[in-house]
Amino acid sequence: MQRLLVILSLFIALPAFAQAQQIDLLQDSIRVIRPKKRLSPIAIASYIKGDTYIKITYGQPFKRNREIFGALIPYNQVWRTGANEATEITVTRDVKIGDKILKAGTYTIFTIPNPDEWTIIFNKSLGLWGAYDYEKVKSQDVLRVKAKVTQTQEIYEAFTIRLTEAPYGVDMELIWDRTKVTLPIYFIE
Repeated sequence: MQRLLVILSLFIALPAFAQAQQIDLLQDSIRVIRPKKRLSPIAIASYIKGDTYIKITYGQPFKRNREIFGALIPYNQVWRTGANEATEITVTRDVKIGDKILKAGTYTIFTIPNPDEWTIIFNKSLGLWGAYDYEKVKSQDVLRVKAKVTQTQEIYEAFTIRLTEAPYGVDMELIWDRTKVTLPIYFIE
């Protein structure tokens, strides 16, 4: 009886496994099983220097011949700042952003894009899918700052977050299509 249950379990699980994988048949009947590719893979931007560690984890959508800001990503609406799960930032020490202090910890980053200036929001709620529940967690905002928009010469196919070293700390850069938003993050001595 127990053997029959094991066999039945395999018949139930096997189709689900096969659907989640791409299977290629090669010569000599060798099978290669590859996981499906995410349309917006997970990406990480990080910065480490001394006791300072900053890590940003985000879903990285691609342009794919679409109009991005003002169309796919509407202006004046809260955006998850990437794709899929909401973007999260971890800082291991207190930092200064604008004229405010962001305490060491992990936060969700939301943004409100506009043509000339973005609002960047750091929120205590974690593990969110997109910005769909932002109104429910809005009271957990710990910091809101404005950041200027510039246009790049190049077209960035993939949404990219970079942490670039600066004399005062790092610049967090959000870049997609021809849009670049730079937010200075100051290290507190």
